[in-house]
Parts: sequence; structure tokens; C-alpha cells
Amino acid sequence: MSEGNTGGCCGGKKGSGEASAGGGCGCKTGSQQLVIPTGTAKEIVALPISEMLSRYRRGVGNYDPRVFSLDAEQMDRAFLPDANVGRWSVRMLVGHMADAELAFVHRMRRAIAEDRPVLAVWDENAFIDSGLYQIPREVQQGDPASLIGGSVAMMHTMRMWSFQWLSGLKAEQFDRIALHPERGEQRVRDILSYSIWHVEHHSRFLQLKCDLMLGRVEEPVGAGAGSAGGCCGGKGH
Repeated sequence: MSEGNTGGCCGGKKGSGEASAGGGCGCKTGSQQLVIPTGTAKEIVALPISEMLSRYRRGVGNYDPRVFSLDAEQMDRAFLPDANVGRWSVRMLVGHMADAELAFVHRMRRAIAEDRPVLAVWDENAFIDSGLYQIPREVQQGDPASLIGGSVAMMHTMRMWSFQWLSGLKAEQFDRIALHPERGEQRVRDILSYSIWHVEHHSRFLQLKCDLMLGRVEEPVGAGAGSAGGCCGGKGH
């Protein structure tokens, strides 16, 4: 993946996953207002490390809380392209975010520990097509939120753990390099910035899906500028 890439998430082709969300998004639930940060990976990587880590730590705090009030049918509802909310279901999208998080964390740790390691590429659509995000009926719990609870919990745990060890790195360690077979040299800070952007980008699609299924909420003030381009739906992570 190109950490500064703003044209298709995860280094792949546009079209089958999540298309561009456009500008900044926010939602309002009760008296609380959620505003998802915006910006490209190139903009994020230019931030001081302390600001990047603070933004990284937020993690699942970018998720629209209404996603946990969806019923089982809504969790698994796929969308046509003209809906402009991305084609994947909520369950597929949250599962993809968890898988991507595993990849990003492993890449950063390898770059820190090893001398210019060669990274593996994974195909996000193959994960979708294989049925990895399906949960057998016999192990589903009564609460529809359980359909995504494992993915959300895993991602939250990974972010809290990684925030700790990333905070202990020396400044020069963020410039250590790994080699992507398709994207070339990638610094730890490049992978970190892309990881931050990836969650924020997809969180806007979760919000758009909630708007479509539950009704749009009042626009927040100061939601930010437009985001990066389309995602996800191709090979090349």
C-alpha cells in the first residue's frame, strides 16, 4: 500500500468495496456529537508524532455509535452502487477494518524489529468472497451487535496495545523502513499514517450506511474538509 495514496484505499482498484465518501461526516446522538477527523494520509504523516499517536489512539471512537443499534438484517445489508454508501455490508466493512488493523500493526512491528523486511500483500476482496466475515447461525448471540462485537473489540485492543509500544519508540525508529512488493519503501510513520486514515475513512462509510438505514441526523458544525478518494475494493494491501 502506498501510505500517501489517496486514490483507492488499501492500494487496490476502486469499484467493489467502498467508494469515495466525499466531505467530512458527523453524527449526533442525543446530546453528544460525533465528528470524524478528515484528511489524507499525506496530511496525517506530516503531523508531529504526538498528534499522530493521539489520533491513532482514538480508533473505534470514530465509529458511529448507531451502528450497534442495527438489527441483524441491517448488519448484513449490501448496497447498490447508486446508494453512494459503499457496497459492503456493515459486518463486512467492520471485519475488513479489523483485518487491515492486523496487517498494519504487524508491518510496523516488523519494520522496527527487522532490517528492511519485505512485506506481504493481501487481497481484501478474497477475504470478502471467502465468507470469512460470516458467523454461523449456531454461534450467533441474541444481540445483533454481537455480529460485529468481536471485530470491534479486537481493533480496540490492538489500538490500545499498539499506542503503548509506539509511544515508547525513539524518534528515529519511526523512520525505519519496510519494503512493499508493489509500493516500495515505507517508513513506520507512513504505515502509521495510513492506518489512521484507513479507520477514519471507513468510519465515514459506516456513518453513511447508518444515515441511509436509520435516517440522517443533523449536520455537525466543523466536520472538516473533504477526505481522500475511493476505497476499498481491489488487490494490493
